[in-house]
Amino acid sequence: MGGKSSQDPADSSTVRWTDTIRFIRQLTHDLRNDLNAIELQSAYISELTQDQELTSEFNRLREIVSGLNSTLQRLSRAVGDIEPNMITYPVAEFLTDMRNHIECNFPKENREITWDVQLQDGTLNVDPQLLQEVFVELFANAFQHDRGKGTVLAKATIKDGQFLFSVHEPKAAFASDTKHWGREPLRNIRQRHYGLGLNRVRTIVEAHGGELRAQYDADGATLVSTLALPASSLDSKHG
Repeated sequence: MGGKSSQDPADSSTVRWTDTIRFIRQLTHDLRNDLNAIELQSAYISELTQDQELTSEFNRLREIVSGLNSTLQRLSRAVGDIEPNMITYPVAEFLTDMRNHIECNFPKENREITWDVQLQDGTLNVDPQLLQEVFVELFANAFQHDRGKGTVLAKATIKDGQFLFSVHEPKAAFASDTKHWGREPLRNIRQRHYGLGLNRVRTIVEAHGGELRAQYDADGATLVSTLALPASSLDSKHG
């Protein structure tokens, strides 16, 4: 009788995602301040010694601190606000620029991509910098997560007023549920990867009025990730 109700919000172990984001951003901010102080102090101490071996060790320490700082910066950006700065972009030019960006980011793996591009004239209203993050994340997942034998197929087309881009990655087995694809942050965590990439991809795509979805083809042993973005024909722009 005197105990708390099972419905009491104070008993709930569920934390709102907005509160989680605020915690992550504040924690990374505090830790980066401490790391910056350590790096400055290391630089100062290294200047006080003439011992080359000791100086080398201090430089190594500064590299480690800098790497940790970069990891925290990426983590903070992964949960950052999405505020697109939209520009009009011819779809063929957009895809060419994205392909060049993928080649730069994946110089070795790029040879393992087969491109199937069938585009008509059209335009997109997008933030290219944000969508670079989307493309890099999709291909990084294709190359890193239990990839099967075979090339990665990238398909692009315009259909029913949408620019459709899909990545087909070979997977002999796939047990994840695609129903909530990109809507379960922090679920798959491993060293230096915190399960935030697909969630950010989804939020970026949705901020562009688009959609992210995935489907596993068991017969073809292929995971297909598709993003759809609104596209306009050039005729409608001039008509």
